[in-house]
Amino acid sequence: MGKTYSITDLAREFDVTSRAIRFYEEQGLLSPARKGQARVYSPGDRIRLKLILRGKRLGFTLDESRELFELYDPASGNQKQLLTMLETIQAHKNNLSQQMHDIQIMQLELDEAEQRCRQALSESQKDKHHRIQSGV
Repeated sequence: MGKTYSITDLAREFDVTSRAIRFYEEQGLLSPARKGQARVYSPGDRIRLKLILRGKRLGFTLDESRELFELYDPASGNQKQLLTMLETIQAHKNNLSQQMHDIQIMQLELDEAEQRCRQALSESQKDKHHRIQSGV
């Protein structure tokens, strides 16, 4: 079978909880062998966990990662997997671009609201100062 890993080994290596690893197993993304009650992870499981976590950092959903795993087909040069990966990347990039645009608009609106508040506060303070000066 070659090198194997315990859940503790993988949790420590990838700085995740064993609970997270069990969750990925429940979702069908990992399928360790069993040795009694202990889970025994293969090098393939280790690679899958690494890819799951990389996908997570890139904003991929677990379903997207699952789909990419299912498309793994070295005999075909992984053409379908790579094309799907490119589509997924483009969709995430488009989403990020829209979010960045939305954030820029929100920043402008917050700047304008802040400016109006500061102007109103300044006018209010001038008015108060004027009332005090005139004895009102």
